[in-house]
Amino acid sequence: MVRAAVLPSVGAPLEITEISLPEPGPGQVRVRLAAAGVCHSDLSLSDGTMRLPVPAVLGHEGAGTVLAVGEGVTHVAPGDGVVLNWAPSCGTCHACSIGEVWLCADALTGAGRVHALAADGTELHPGLNVGAFAQETVVAANCVLPVPDGVPLTDAALLGCAVLTGYGAVHHSARVREGESVVVFGVGGVGLATLQSARIAGAGSIIAVDVSPEKEELARGAGATEYVVASDTTAREIRGLTGKRGADVAIECVGRASTIRAAWDSTRRGGRTTVVGIGGKDQQVTFHALELFHWGRTLSGCVFGNSDPAADLPVLAEHIRAGRLDLSALVTEQIALDGIPAAFDNMLAGKGGRALVVF
Repeated sequence: MVRAAVLPSVGAPLEITEISLPEPGPGQVRVRLAAAGVCHSDLSLSDGTMRLPVPAVLGHEGAGTVLAVGEGVTHVAPGDGVVLNWAPSCGTCHACSIGEVWLCADALTGAGRVHALAADGTELHPGLNVGAFAQETVVAANCVLPVPDGVPLTDAALLGCAVLTGYGAVHHSARVREGESVVVFGVGGVGLATLQSARIAGAGSIIAVDVSPEKEELARGAGATEYVVASDTTAREIRGLTGKRGADVAIECVGRASTIRAAWDSTRRGGRTTVVGIGGKDQQVTFHALELFHWGRTLSGCVFGNSDPAADLPVLAEHIRAGRLDLSALVTEQIALDGIPAAFDNMLAGKGGRALVVF
């Protein structure tokens, strides 16, 4: 039996309780968690914005130590440090065959399996495949990647979602070029990773936007050269900071219609807007036909940073070892499992960066 944070049903409060995990079967790995990040996607699962089977053990951004492996697992062994990969690619679907592994059609099929049992025998599913809000988890072998050399195990948890997403949004989706101006909407964990990644890309002006004035220091520490408190005049302020043209690139990390529209309005003619934030179906964004022609902007979605974790983790590790990427700077609070509900509340209130569950 291990302690875990269980979502009993959509919209219900999380329950911190004991669950029973099976031993790893063929092609599976058992991991003792060192740390797990509290991501907005977990909140989106709990409130029904994203729909996956429940009841479920939430948590998808984590790292830990391999305890045991099942038959056929050869790329990791007991004692190895691993990063959990919540979106493993199958390698055979159409998206994988053309190199777009972040769009794998089968990436989330594991979320429907029976992952563990509650104390009363209720079958539990793994939220986003890996069930990282628990002392231990059992996952498919393709859901673990070795922790790169020189990366502390606790910090490595952030590589599982926030950093891959933020880095990929800059380098793979928006393809920020040296000297370009970048505006980032939302200074949470992903937003902070995006700001650091824009700095790594050599962006010129890096503007952070958030509803909270208190996040300015966090944003500037991550690489922001300017800070704007979100308002009805945000787009106008950003044009004023970019020679009245607008930013070359806007990256939206919130998932609200108003911020997506503001990000679009903040980019220059011919600029690029990348939407990272996950919004609900009720968040309708509208454009009229003439503005699409006149502005010539590009608007694109971004799934998991359009990243290939196997290829990107070694690159991120080099940035970490060289001091260009500071994982600890994303974390504004270390908590225990029972602190997750409060971390959700802080996220809704727009407070802090990443909360990190440390086991």
